[in-house]
Amino acid sequence: MTVTLEVAEGVGTLRLDRPPMNALDIATQDRLKELAEEATRRDDVRAVVIYGGEKVFAAGADIKEMQDMDHAGMVLRARALQDAFTAVARIPKPVVAAVTGYALGGGCELALCADYRIAGDNAKLGQPEILLGLIPGAGGTQRLPRLIGPSKAKDLIFTGRQVRADEALAIGLVDRVVPAAEVYEQAHAWAAGLAQGPAIALRAAKESVDTGLEADIDTGLTVERNWFAGLFATEDRERGMRSFVEEGPGKAKFN
Repeated sequence: MTVTLEVAEGVGTLRLDRPPMNALDIATQDRLKELAEEATRRDDVRAVVIYGGEKVFAAGADIKEMQDMDHAGMVLRARALQDAFTAVARIPKPVVAAVTGYALGGGCELALCADYRIAGDNAKLGQPEILLGLIPGAGGTQRLPRLIGPSKAKDLIFTGRQVRADEALAIGLVDRVVPAAEVYEQAHAWAAGLAQGPAIALRAAKESVDTGLEADIDTGLTVERNWFAGLFATEDRERGMRSFVEEGPGKAKFN
């Protein structure tokens, strides 16, 4: 399998496994979508790590495979490509990308689908599609500017240049830089901590933020208000407030 889903401590690890560079061919894209949807459905998966292994996250699409495609073929395929990445972005649980080595093109776009990105000090990220006479096609022109701002995103997309981990951190493309050998451990710890939290409230928080970024503020406030009120019907809210009153803040157990 080119992608696997392994579950431990409430954390599902979506592991890319297509040596040597985890090139995202059609089979890998389809498998990624399948497993992202499985992670969405499974109650034992409460948070997700996306990981490519110790040496490389994903070096991008399979160029040899794409070279043989004509316009008509890509018209048919482009939606499926985006749908695979959107399935990851819409996992209604906390998702962290554990980035080692290259995260280029589709690899960078996959990292953009996460809620949080932890990069190794050996990481290199970028959108080099322009060097092939193309633009990003798996969400890069949309998710990247929303994350780091339009001018910084245009710089990366227009030039196709790669950024090292320190610059990626400075521009907000990643959220934490750690020694490469610690990337997965720290990403799993981040996810495992959230896996112990109130699942419905975390889902509400993610949906409220993501929806609000795509809509006007009044729509965003409506989504927030509805979720906020709705959470008063949950056992987690009752447990959290009772624990706060009886034991003090931060001591509630949610599962």
